[in-house]
Amino acid sequence: MTHPTPPTLDHPVLKPLKAKFAGKTLRATEFRGQTGLIVDPDDLHEVMAWLRSAPEAAFDFLSDVTGVDYLNYPAKSPGRFAVVYILRSTTRDDLLIVKTCVNPSLPTDGIVNDPALVVDSVTDLWPGAEWREREVFDMFGIRFRNHPDMRRILTWEEYPAHPLRKDYPLRGRGERESYRVIDRSSS
Repeated sequence: MTHPTPPTLDHPVLKPLKAKFAGKTLRATEFRGQTGLIVDPDDLHEVMAWLRSAPEAAFDFLSDVTGVDYLNYPAKSPGRFAVVYILRSTTRDDLLIVKTCVNPSLPTDGIVNDPALVVDSVTDLWPGAEWREREVFDMFGIRFRNHPDMRRILTWEEYPAHPLRKDYPLRGRGERESYRVIDRSSS
């Protein structure tokens, strides 16, 4: 039986990143050959700006922005919710996954603008983040500070919850039952 080699965390950007942000709390991870970086929410925008513009990083392409709900997750997480950014450098053809975690300060049922569920927007660095950040807001309730158009994108504005949270019922909270049925004769 062969054992997998332990992670080496030898991504080329980690050393200059650590030197640049020596006073910040940065945690690096590796899973299946992909390097991850966990950044505190207060430091997120500064670190992301460096990752975008520093020649030794040059992550010029934001591939995705998504959210994660760690409710009842078996391993300990730095927060209940995470915002995950997948960055690519087209000059080096490599990938870096950046994650920041936040914890709610209010009950998570219903649509509540929890002041603790806020991270800085990266739309000034990667304009393509605009719709992706709106989707994370709509589905998880995490707001993005300095976002140019922070409103729902997949559900209607008065929608009473955030459906990708793990405490949201699988069958919904009765939203479907209030729809008017439309058939061919009603159009």
